[in-house]
Amino acid sequence: MTTDLSILSLITNASVLVQLVMLVLLITSLLSWNVIFQKRKMLAKARADADEFEEKFWSGGDLSSLYNQVTSGRHGNAGLTIIFEAGFKEFARLRKQEGIDPMAVLEGAQRSMRVALSREIDKLEEHLPFLATVGSTSPYIGLFGTVWGIMNSFRALGNVKQATISMVAPGIAEALVATAMGLFAAIPAVIGFNRYNTELERLINRYDAFLEEFSSILQRQAHK
Repeated sequence: MTTDLSILSLITNASVLVQLVMLVLLITSLLSWNVIFQKRKMLAKARADADEFEEKFWSGGDLSSLYNQVTSGRHGNAGLTIIFEAGFKEFARLRKQEGIDPMAVLEGAQRSMRVALSREIDKLEEHLPFLATVGSTSPYIGLFGTVWGIMNSFRALGNVKQATISMVAPGIAEALVATAMGLFAAIPAVIGFNRYNTELERLINRYDAFLEEFSSILQRQAHK
């Protein structure tokens, strides 16, 4: 008598708890892949927007004209554009006040830019912790299903007089499928988290560098 050890058969014949573990891992894997693709698209757009804005900013044009240009297209603004808009808006507002110290004007603009930067970082970091959680917990969830499947196999052996490999093989095989699914969910999540976390750090450093450079420009204008 031959035993069907195909993947589909192992899944359908697994115990309810092991099937539940596999379902959880499948859903987790699908969600993590969705986050991976969304994050890839988001970071690519953020880099492209930063390139486009920096080209306009360093072209030597008037800052007021650039501000009017970016505010007219406010709906699609993000990243460096938002930081510039927040800083220049506050700088222009404070500068209109009579008798205000130039350093107070600069500090107010910097605070506005820091707030805008923090909000942009929060947007970019969204769902990254989910990938980290999937990467760290999925192997253990799969291992739980594996341990449970092996326990069931050995319990079944206690009810027979003569044990054969064909009796144990299906239970162990279904248990190992749970381990494989745990790794299948974890590995892409870990790779995606490490890659996007590195790209995000580079982007944040780029934002920070622009903030400091723009602050220097505003400082010179504040003392005019």
